[in-house]
Amino acid sequence: MAREREPRTPRTPAPEQWSQLGGEIRGGRHVLPVRVYYEDTDFTGIVYHASFLRFMERGRTEYMRRIGAGHRDLFEQAASEAPGFGFVVRSMRIDYLKPAHMDDVLEIVTEPEEVKGASVTVLQRVTRDGEVLVEAHVRVAFVAGGQARPIPKPLRIAMQAGRERASDTADSSR
Repeated sequence: MAREREPRTPRTPAPEQWSQLGGEIRGGRHVLPVRVYYEDTDFTGIVYHASFLRFMERGRTEYMRRIGAGHRDLFEQAASEAPGFGFVVRSMRIDYLKPAHMDDVLEIVTEPEEVKGASVTVLQRVTRDGEVLVEAHVRVAFVAGGQARPIPKPLRIAMQAGRERASDTADSSR
């Protein structure tokens, strides 16, 4: 007997009791807590280098969600304007400074560094108790149909505002 497919219901943001799930914006920077699990480590219990890339991808995704641009919403809005669009990592410069270990609680800090027409560069730091373990500069491009396209204006404005808030916070702490 063939199963009928249930109609897809729109997803809603996490309920209030899970609001901390996606981290928070602090002074223009997005901060996402991540616990290190066994699956994130090598056989010595040290975080495998590629696990940091996954942590940072989560940080970028949750940052976008927090500024009002969740991936699902973006896909639905841009489908008619720019079919086949997506964000792609264009380049990444990463420095592994210190190791992380199984059961550590890390913070993935994401802030916009430079916002251009079709790309954004974000600075991401993985910290433990305020100490920087990994730092990366990630350039992400907005593409559609295999070509770079302008970032949708509302998203670009939100990222620029976040960049200004982060700069203001950094300036006032000096």
